[in-house]
Amino acid sequence: MSNDVEHAKRALRAELRERRGLLSDAQRESAATAIGERLDALVDELDARSISCFLSTLTEPGTREFVTRAVRRGIRVLLPITRADGLLDWAVANDDDETTEGLHGLPEPTGEVLGPIAVNDVDLMIVPAAAVDRSGMRMGWGRGYFDKTIGSMEKCPPVYAVIYDSEILDSLPREVHDQPVNGVVTPSRTLILSPSRR
Repeated sequence: MSNDVEHAKRALRAELRERRGLLSDAQRESAATAIGERLDALVDELDARSISCFLSTLTEPGTREFVTRAVRRGIRVLLPITRADGLLDWAVANDDDETTEGLHGLPEPTGEVLGPIAVNDVDLMIVPAAAVDRSGMRMGWGRGYFDKTIGSMEKCPPVYAVIYDSEILDSLPREVHDQPVNGVVTPSRTLILSPSRR
């Protein structure tokens, strides 16, 4: 059974990765602007003073301008740093664009490294995803970093995944360790999916 789920996830991830790869630079820029505005509004709505976010890669929905703006607004932004043991360390973002290449070739911050529990104090978590289904179940890219982080938090704040509109699906293959999110932010909307998780 588990192998069937893994196979289904792998196939779906490949399809989603290919779809993202077909977007033009103009489409990516337009999506990043719209997502940034929605994230700004979400931070204001939740009165979040401390958040965690991620530095988007070229194919992910853009978060970098949002992060820079949040820092300049005086919001404390924690950015993830991958570890070999499958956990995430964190660093406080500043408003320059300096990054380094992380463990899996992902962009990571260069600031002082804080341990995994640093994220326990945030008011809002903004996470990457490959897709999210209508029940709030999130499918990541297969390494499990955010599932482990969310699953280990004693008091988890609202968690929102940033995806493209076409990546909200009716249902997703799921495994025991998969963690749901409260909602999604896409270029066209902010959608609450599982408010009971708060």
